[in-house]
Amino acid sequence: MENLDVVVLRTLRDWRRAGKRALLATVVRTWGSSPRPIGSIMALAEDGAVVGSVSGGCIEDDLVYRHTQAYAGKEPGHRIPSGPPSFVKYGVTADEAHRFGLPCGGTLELLLEYDPEAQALEELVAALEGGQLMRRTVRLADGAVTLAPAQAPEELALGEGTLANTFGPEYRMLLIGAGQLTEYLATMALFSGFAVTVCDPREEYRGAWSVAGAKVASDMPDDVVLAFRPDRRSCVIALTHDPKLDDLALMEALKTEAFYVGAIGSRRNNEARHQRMAEHFGLAAADLRRLRGPVGIYIGSKTPPEIAVSIMAEVLAVKNGVTLPRDMEVAQAKNLRALTAP
Repeated sequence: MENLDVVVLRTLRDWRRAGKRALLATVVRTWGSSPRPIGSIMALAEDGAVVGSVSGGCIEDDLVYRHTQAYAGKEPGHRIPSGPPSFVKYGVTADEAHRFGLPCGGTLELLLEYDPEAQALEELVAALEGGQLMRRTVRLADGAVTLAPAQAPEELALGEGTLANTFGPEYRMLLIGAGQLTEYLATMALFSGFAVTVCDPREEYRGAWSVAGAKVASDMPDDVVLAFRPDRRSCVIALTHDPKLDDLALMEALKTEAFYVGAIGSRRNNEARHQRMAEHFGLAAADLRRLRGPVGIYIGSKTPPEIAVSIMAEVLAVKNGVTLPRDMEVAQAKNLRALTAP
């Protein structure tokens, strides 16, 4: 599954390119609990087609009803939605919050852009598909859009007369090794919105690979890491248990801005890996502190799918800036269990 923002913007581009009336809705403010974070987007076409989400579904239903009725000339006054962007709030009262399925006390505000220009959408989607992080700024007076490359992700900014939102390319995951665990982890990463590449020079493993949607590379892992060019939206995880394949790939990954670099293995194997990489490759202590292992959070996992759940949970926590308690780390949890065992 692709990054949802890219899907929304690409679909909106296609609608506008085909001459369809459409709007883009962006969550710009929330008060209390909210089903979707600030910056979330959805697009709505004149025929009621919708992509993306700004809530759990009820607000989307209301937007679809109101605007398809207006497009069809059935709304009082028969006003077709057009003109400069406008704001709309949902959940201002307790009754409205209940009606729209918002959590207790939840209120959100949307910016609605009517018939965004197809050419600007073309440029934005092309940049995102090319791996560029982009800042999209909307002038509220008339809906004019300015695009500019961004150096780092930024929060949505609602300023004097403008709204600026950062859109980034897909999060990417590079997995070293094409075994059974990798199949489960790749599947979870794909439906979590990551673009997945799997590297394994061993033909016998590649031949059994069965996960559609993941790219498969056959070169040596360190070469694949270099070609992959991990950035702040990338993670690299070694899953082969083979130092000849894992170590050089991890060393190259640790030189990049990848937000997550890790390897599977026991506590003893992890300690041995750190020792090898320090003694033979000269990695500094600061680099080794970035190397996660044994990867995952402790959930007592034993089977490949359970281990994949554990790893994916940790990757998502790091991606979302959540600091996990130390006793959820696999090594720490197992050490504590060993100390308390009878």
